[in-house]
Amino acid sequence: MAVPNLNMPTIPTNPNHASEFYERLVKMINDFDDNLDSSHEVGMRLVSFGQTIQFHVEDLGYYNPSLIRFYGKTDDGSDIELIQHVSQISFLLMAVKRLNPDEPKRKIGFSEEE
Repeated sequence: MAVPNLNMPTIPTNPNHASEFYERLVKMINDFDDNLDSSHEVGMRLVSFGQTIQFHVEDLGYYNPSLIRFYGKTDDGSDIELIQHVSQISFLLMAVKRLNPDEPKRKIGFSEEE
């Protein structure tokens, strides 16, 4: 008996969903990190708070349809988390001295949330 060919429709992705922004951000951050030497890691400077806030990027997450979460540590090792609407994302990637140079560097982007 032949199995019928069911052409199941693919679920289109929405390029404006946080999950799509997340994928692009992870790629850009990891591409930036690939060009750093072993004594530096990716840092982020936020440009929308009226003051300079700089932190070491540890991970990203998202909540569809529109929230991106940035996780990291400040230079003194304090935890920091930024939750931002995708329409307001504005930051500067920068090289910063690693907080834990004895630990191996790891890629960003292994925790996804929906």
